[in-house]
Amino acid sequence: MDKLQELTQKLYNEGLSKGKEEGEAILSKAKAEAEAILKKANEEAQAIIAGAQKEADDLRTRVEGDVKTASAQALQATKADIESLIIAKATEPAGAALKEPDFLKSVIMEVAGRFSAEESQDLALILPEKLQKELEPFVKGELAKAVGKGVEASFSKKVAGGFSIGPKDGSYFISLTEDSFKSLIAEYMRPATKKILFG
Repeated sequence: MDKLQELTQKLYNEGLSKGKEEGEAILSKAKAEAEAILKKANEEAQAIIAGAQKEADDLRTRVEGDVKTASAQALQATKADIESLIIAKATEPAGAALKEPDFLKSVIMEVAGRFSAEESQDLALILPEKLQKELEPFVKGELAKAVGKGVEASFSKKVAGGFSIGPKDGSYFISLTEDSFKSLIAEYMRPATKKILFG
């Protein structure tokens, strides 16, 4: 009986010991696997955070660049608008003068008189259609008499104010239209206006 009990106890102790070892091995393995999973999860989380941070930084850089570019373009456009407005206002009186029949008559007479007396060619004029009633008698009478040669005038809707004059053969012409005058004045005013307004 003692041997049976001893054998039973021995088997029990061996089984318990073996079970304990296996349990510890399983527990140790599970713990190692859990640590590995946790480590991998932490690494993935850090990678996700780093990626998100990089995307946020890239987005911020792009947005800041876009805002700076848009601001610079808006500032340039505003400066150009201000400059154009000032130049337009400054040239308004000149544009108005080039639509006055009496002023045009005196300037046309002066320019036509500058053509050399040696030039035998007839002159051609292009004048504003709106002023045909006031200027046509002047061209045919007073101007033709003063320059002593043939003068032909055409009246165009394209000419709002001012005139073009030259030899009838079209070899060259002198233009003092409202548009050409404003362009000429604006070309000289632009640098000075920029300096005054924007330094």
